[in-house]
Amino acid sequence: MTYAIRFTKQAAKDVKQLTPKLRQKLKEILRNRVAVDPYVGKPLVGELKGYYSVRLSYRDRIVYSIHDIELVVVVIRARTHYGE
Repeated sequence: MTYAIRFTKQAAKDVKQLTPKLRQKLKEILRNRVAVDPYVGKPLVGELKGYYSVRLSYRDRIVYSIHDIELVVVVIRARTHYGE
C-alpha cells in the first residue's frame, strides 16, 4: 500500500528551483521512502505541528502532511525553511 504524492503550488515552485541532482534525490526519497512509509519523517512541532520533515540536503528539507484516509502525502515545501 503506497501513498500518492501531491504538491502544493509553493512546493512545485520550490522543486523548479532545485538543482537537477537535488530534484532526482527528491524523487527517490518521495518514491522509495515517503510513499511507502510516510511516518519515516521527523514529526514537527510548534507552528508546523502535524507536519513531517525529511532531510533533502544539508540546508533543504521536504515538509509534508499525511492524509491517511485518502492515502495521500501532500508536500508543502521542498526547500529550506531557514531564511532563504
